[in-house]
Amino acid sequence: MSADQSPSKAAQLLQTHAHMMRDEDLQGPILDLASGDCHNANFLARWHLQVIACDKSAEALNRGKSRAARIGVTIETWQVDLEREGINPLPRDFYGGMVVFYYLHRPLIPCIRKALKNRGILIYETFTIDQPRFGKPHNPDYLLKPGELLQWFEDWRVIYYFEGIEHDPERSVAQIVCQKRGIE
Repeated sequence: MSADQSPSKAAQLLQTHAHMMRDEDLQGPILDLASGDCHNANFLARWHLQVIACDKSAEALNRGKSRAARIGVTIETWQVDLEREGINPLPRDFYGGMVVFYYLHRPLIPCIRKALKNRGILIYETFTIDQPRFGKPHNPDYLLKPGELLQWFEDWRVIYYFEGIEHDPERSVAQIVCQKRGIE
């Protein structure tokens, strides 16, 4: 297996919980939000899932799509600015699953909630306010406050939640795996 085929570039939280994205009842594509080089999208696509990788950077998406071709999987890419003021770029009630890693734009949270279909799965991990002692980011706009991630999704079925220090590399994160229930 080449380095491009290795699942190790996918986030560990995703590797641990990706089986949930294979649920036969999960309807709709999976969105890799702010996907960068599409490592997580390519990991999911190896399971023959319909995956859309979105990011602002066309260059990053092109690298991800090239990697997908090299490893024999298909992903759809969508270049989009997720931070345009007053605009919800995500279609409502469309995605069966969503993964978000190391990206935080608080005004997008209600859009994420509305974009997932009922029973859709969300896997989200990003940095907390303790992260600056380990490295970037330092800007509080990109760092979660204690309990903030859980509070946003506390009315969903929380399958897994962690907030604290992860290792290899050391970082301060909040992680959630949850399932939408009811109608937004």
